[in-house]
Amino acid sequence: MSADSPLALPPARLTQRPGFWAGIAVVALGLAAVAAVNLNRAGSEPLPQLGALPDFTFTRHDGQPFGSAQLRGHPFIANFIFTRCPTVCPAFTRKMAQVQTNTDSFGTNLQLVSFSVDPKYDTPARLTEYGQLHGANFARWSFLTGDYDVLKDTIVHGFKVSMGREPGAAEEDLLSIFHGTHFVLVDSHGQIRGYYDSADSDSTDRLLRDVKRLANEEG
Repeated sequence: MSADSPLALPPARLTQRPGFWAGIAVVALGLAAVAAVNLNRAGSEPLPQLGALPDFTFTRHDGQPFGSAQLRGHPFIANFIFTRCPTVCPAFTRKMAQVQTNTDSFGTNLQLVSFSVDPKYDTPARLTEYGQLHGANFARWSFLTGDYDVLKDTIVHGFKVSMGREPGAAEEDLLSIFHGTHFVLVDSHGQIRGYYDSADSDSTDRLLRDVKRLANEEG
């Protein structure tokens, strides 16, 4: 193509219309300011209240009764696992271990509670071994077992998280056991304040932010 070809366009000159580009800059700064205000507002507003948990008492990994009475006055994070789970539970528990590390500054005020959805097998001794395997600080992290029907009622109707076993499945069929894989954040009064998908890193990051928001809210 020759230099005088009609398709040879002059190079763009961004300084030809300084007013236009200044306007674009003002709009961009304005949008950024609005986003920052909305982010700050979201961070300062109270978390939603998503339902009150019923009172419950189960057996802790150390064989002692543990439940609403012991948790009263303490926010806590719950999850739902079983020790012989061949699928999602190992990763779910590792995520809880990461949450334990990332919230260590809250000390024992923030509790972590893992409910077994296979309580007939998950004796306190097995739960203790499982907790030790995953580096649980038992001063903050409790593993609970108990009567299957009572646990199921608390998890399904209290926490609003799925749990069960496929109908007609053999007792040894571990893949027939199902349960939800969300963390649940509960405040010091037993109110559910958030659900967080353990498989989504953004969601678990939001959990850590919401723990701080809840701490600020509760003083």
